[in-house]
Amino acid sequence: MASTMHPVAPGELAPNFALPAVAGSGIISLDDYRGRSPLFLSLMLGLWCPFCRRQLAQLGTFEDRLKGMGVESLAVVATAPENARLYFRFRPTKVPLAADPELSTHRAYGLPKPEPTPALIEALDTVRVNPFGDLPEPLPISQAGKVLQEMDGYQYTPADQVDVEKQWPQLKGLFMIDRTGLVRWAYVECATEGLAGLGKMPSEDEIVGAARECSV
Repeated sequence: MASTMHPVAPGELAPNFALPAVAGSGIISLDDYRGRSPLFLSLMLGLWCPFCRRQLAQLGTFEDRLKGMGVESLAVVATAPENARLYFRFRPTKVPLAADPELSTHRAYGLPKPEPTPALIEALDTVRVNPFGDLPEPLPISQAGKVLQEMDGYQYTPADQVDVEKQWPQLKGLFMIDRTGLVRWAYVECATEGLAGLGKMPSEDEIVGAARECSV
């Protein structure tokens, strides 16, 4: 799958993908939606990421609303299919899922993976975030991740450790793709706020508005 030098932007064709489904044993591709329905595509990291786990839960809360508008949803989780199946057996979400442990879709859509320079490490220890409002106060990113893990009682598995080593510090992205395969709306993590935007998602109303524009 070809990669891009910049995130895929509105007005550009969405790169195709073919990934194993988390539910069942089939393959999900962009061609499954082309000519049939718009697609709201969410590119997440592995289950080790507490921000991603919360975002996946959020996505599931309005999947029915998008579906009622004729827009399908798909979240890509960057972990092995069997690892995702085990997790979502106990913590199900409504949003359909595909697995991409190698981040091939993230690369194809041009999502940034910053270099872990000393300046970035320092920023992770100083920039404060509280993207879900469930922390008592904004905390440095490195500390916020640890606190959220403790709040969740989440224990890393060997599969998680492999994913972390491959993925960190990959950023995430959301794309609204029309039925012709054209990207009509995009959101790239940290693109406007820098690291202060880590873990944030657009509001449900913004996503639904983008879906409405894409479905006409």
